[in-house]
Amino acid sequence: MQESKKMHWASLNEVSFVAGMRLLFWIYRLLGRWPFRIVLYPVLCWYVLTQKKARNASQAYLQQLNAHASLQTSTSLLGVIHHFAAFAETILDKMLLWGGLFKVDQVEYYGQESLHRQVVEKKGAVLVCSHLGNIDMCRVLSRRFPEVKLTILVHTKHAQSFNRMMAKLNPDSQLDLLQVTDMTPATAILLAERVAQGGFVVIAGDRVPVSPNPRVTIANFLGKPAAFPIGPYVLASLLRCPVYLLFSLPVSGVPQVHFELLCESVNPKRSEREHAFQTLASQYAERLGAFCERAPLQWFNFYDFWHRAGDSTSNAASQLDISDASR
Repeated sequence: MQESKKMHWASLNEVSFVAGMRLLFWIYRLLGRWPFRIVLYPVLCWYVLTQKKARNASQAYLQQLNAHASLQTSTSLLGVIHHFAAFAETILDKMLLWGGLFKVDQVEYYGQESLHRQVVEKKGAVLVCSHLGNIDMCRVLSRRFPEVKLTILVHTKHAQSFNRMMAKLNPDSQLDLLQVTDMTPATAILLAERVAQGGFVVIAGDRVPVSPNPRVTIANFLGKPAAFPIGPYVLASLLRCPVYLLFSLPVSGVPQVHFELLCESVNPKRSEREHAFQTLASQYAERLGAFCERAPLQWFNFYDFWHRAGDSTSNAASQLDISDASR
């Protein structure tokens, strides 16, 4: 297998995309969103034409989604450009959120009642998010409710320029991030303390862990087997807390945040653990696929997600995918 085929999604560095987004942000500040889009599309056309892996990954996702859900989303070169444009617009919205320019009162919430009970009773939980839409929506909005304590597990070493840019917009954008390449006993103790105090641990469920021997399971995603991490559910079993799913996406231009209870607790017998973790990962993959059907262009994993089963480190990320596991 060629070396390029063996690269993990986190092994590639950023490109000039960050500098370009900074420029586009100021174009938006001065002229508005439509001038932003006019400048954006030539840049995206150049990127899509020159980055074959990213282009092929986007097209493969759109084709798989169409085949599974009988959608009519374009899978042509133009469709791929629209997919990347949606990603760029999400990055802009992140910048607007942390820059205090996003109208947060427009956000619609669904399923927050059960999560609110956790907050009132000061009971923590694991929130499993994804690379669907704009997860920063939840982080910024949590600032309005100090009683909601979030700890977001991230692998940010490949997105340092992006994080510096966000920190310049608002230093608070880095406060609740916890850099985790591998789960150590010290990290587990820290998270257990935070959950015991009523905090919420946020972790992505749609990326293979950045570790030499990632623990994954194979689940059906949009009608095809793919590798999903079991880490979120192992973590919940260690912390002895509920697991919620967290999805953030725009529907017809309206930003929505969805909370769903996946399970009240993860406490299987030792002999049943692997099966229990696999079941939870499969349920997550099913819900993720359902939300992808609602907003086809809002899932931003620009690498070969449906790599060969059993070879979970063969996928390579696009250099454009700087939206990190937390976001």
